Amino acid sequence: MLLVLVQMGLLIACGFAWKQWAPRHIPALAHRRALTDLVFFILLPALVLDVIWGAPIDKTSLKISLTAFSGLLTAGIVMWCLLRFIKTTPEQKGALMLAAIFPNVTYLGLPVTNQVLGSWSNAIVLQYDLFACTPALMTFGILMAHHFGGAGQQKVHPLKELTKVPPLWAVVIALLLNVLHVPRPELVHHTLTTLSGGVVPLMLIALGMSIRWDSLRLRYLPLLLPVAVITLLLVPVAVFFTGG
Repeated sequence: MLLVLVQMGLLIACGFAWKQWAPRHIPALAHRRALTDLVFFILLPALVLDVIWGAPIDKTSLKISLTAFSGLLTAGIVMWCLLRFIKTTPEQKGALMLAAIFPNVTYLGLPVTNQVLGSWSNAIVLQYDLFACTPALMTFGILMAHHFGGAGQQKVHPLKELTKVPPLWAVVIALLLNVLHVPRPELVHHTLTTLSGGVVPLMLIALGMSIRWDSLRLRYLPLLLPVAVITLLLVPVAVFFTGG
């Protein structure tokens, strides 16, 4: 486990270093946007399509979704109760709620479980995220951001935003192919597997490029402590007992 975290840390560090010393003919933001777009629009949908197409879809999938929703609900209830006793601005309250409720399942969870448990866990991680967390984020999360956000923010329709998420399109197609028992040609499987291989390293490099140390403020650490406790302790316990 420690070795996996060290490897992830090195890839994140590579991203941070690239942000600092990348060739200046292209802005650093453009470098990161190119990587994230490549992963989001091509590589991650390829991974989703390959994994979900070949995964067993049964009552266990429903249980995974319900388990994920239990984690989201637990985090939301606990964070909402805590914020009643913490003095914050509406914007801070919204940010803390979003940070506590919605986990980074794919971009951070997938690399860890893939290296520690093996590639067989990818199906569980993707179902946990795409069958529950991402749809909830793109609907309830957007509504929550609008509720707590300041004036002048752009209005978006949550259901329309769902249609703009390529991994969700990939999971719909994969589910249809899976349920209809469409055979997966070896050439297609090999191509999707090759594309999928770039997901984890590029995600971590892009994460490193997004780190902004200049935005770190020690005075905000007390506000972040409840988020850390909820996401790292309470939600895993709730998910463990729900999934068990």
